[in-house]
Amino acid sequence: MSRSTAVLNSLATKVKGSSYMIDARIPITGLTRIAAERAAMRTRAIAIFGRRGATAFVGQGARVWTRGQVRFGPGTTFGHGSLVDAMSTDGVTFGRNVSVGRNTRIECTGNLQQLGRGITVGDNVGLGTDCLYGCAGGIEIGDDCLVGNYVTFHSENHVADRRDIPIRLQGVRHAGIRVGKDCWIGAKATVLDGANIGDGCVIAAGAVVTAGDYAPYGIYGGVPARLLRYRDDTG
Repeated sequence: MSRSTAVLNSLATKVKGSSYMIDARIPITGLTRIAAERAAMRTRAIAIFGRRGATAFVGQGARVWTRGQVRFGPGTTFGHGSLVDAMSTDGVTFGRNVSVGRNTRIECTGNLQQLGRGITVGDNVGLGTDCLYGCAGGIEIGDDCLVGNYVTFHSENHVADRRDIPIRLQGVRHAGIRVGKDCWIGAKATVLDGANIGDGCVIAAGAVVTAGDYAPYGIYGGVPARLLRYRDDTG
């Protein structure tokens, strides 16, 4: 292991709060580029958040609106081109080592007639790239979750009970979305309002998770998502 790799391992371990080993096969040129990029992201974080940004990283073109309602733990990354709009009753709360992927949007309020609720995310969570989190009805995501790319969350539903009034004028309902700890949500999945995903679940790529309870440690897939099997606990 080169001295440079050892130094970066030490820095990464300090930021993440747990052991982190960089693959020794990565060339020094790649490590140098990554280190320079992270340094620039740290500088942007301080420019945006002040002193509390000293533990975060903000990518190029990332936007954070209503910053006073954004709370985050050490190691949080706002990826390149991402958007976090925290205007809501509860704001945005991230734990340690949360990664908002490139071009991912977190929108806490859908319209100005009704302030949204917001989003709470636990520790060590990857929120994917090119994702949409519509947080009007509230979203909760537990520790150690993985969210694939192009996943969308929609925590509100339009009311469509009457035919004599346009749907757009009938208002919305909110039940909220909950994702337990240690879940993996596959690429291009859609999670709808009222979904309650238990701990340890796997959601297959492209699945549509509708309102309802999803038992812990289940593997769910399809449109709408249904139980395929339970995860094997034998190791």
